Formats: sequence, structure tokens, C-alpha cells
Amino acid sequence: MMRFVGRYEHSLDAKGRIILPARYRTSFDTVAYISKYTERCLALWPPEAFEQKLDEMEAIFDRTASDRSMVRAFASGSTDVELDRQGRVAIPSYLREYAHLESAVLIHGAINHIELWDPEEWNISGVPGDAELADPASSLPRLSSDAPRPDQPSPSGE
Repeated sequence: MMRFVGRYEHSLDAKGRIILPARYRTSFDTVAYISKYTERCLALWPPEAFEQKLDEMEAIFDRTASDRSMVRAFASGSTDVELDRQGRVAIPSYLREYAHLESAVLIHGAINHIELWDPEEWNISGVPGDAELADPASSLPRLSSDAPRPDQPSPSGE
């Protein structure tokens, strides 16, 4: 499975389309799935990753009324889209409205999917993640390079 990293800025054209960066296009044949996602962004999924997300959503559907509402919002706010030969994707108007996409679009990798953000929304919702990443006490998984090596004492001195 392809992993998506990186950040790009593009603009919507007059028909509400964006051009996917070339490095992302290799993960898609001609079909992708686009959905409403967290913090008012949109997620663009390769078919395999979208199927995995649907499996996750299906697994939580019967837990609580809140979970059912979220699953319904995700399912009803998702659709398949075609990539044309130039790598353009037409974003349905109801999804552009949800994500406040009017002209500029921030396109960035989010590991197993691509996120599409209004740059102003990103500054409010996405940028605070930079502080989390910079905080050594954050709850992010420790990277293997951060783990003590066998030839070094552990931080506790044992």
C-alpha cells in the first residue's frame, strides 16, 4: 500500500477540480473515493484504503448512537470520483462547501490517504499539530531511533 507524505498547494479550477500532485497519482488508477473528514477537511482515498476505512466504520456502527451518527455522516458524505488523464479530480459542490474550499487548496499526505484543506482552516486546525509534534511529552509513538540502544543505559539509569 502506498503511503502519502508531503504538502502541496494548488487551486480549484472553474469546474471545481484540483490537480493531484504527480507523486500521488501512482496510487490511483482512474477511481478514488472522497469523503468528509475530521476538522472540516476532505479525505481522498485509494480504493483499498477506502475499503479498510469502511470496514472500520462498519465495526463501530452498532456501538452507540453517536458512533452511528458519525458513520452515517461519513457514508453519506463519501463518493467515488474519477481521475482524468491530467490527474484532475472533480470535487462535488457539497464537499467543497463542507471543507470551505473556494480557490486555494492545501493537499497533503496523511499516511494512508490524502487530505484536502482550505489553507485558513489548516492554520486553525492543522498547524496546532506542529506543537504536539515538537513536544517531547506528546503521546505520539516513540520512533525507533528514540529508543535506548542496547549499548546505552536506559533513561532511568537501570
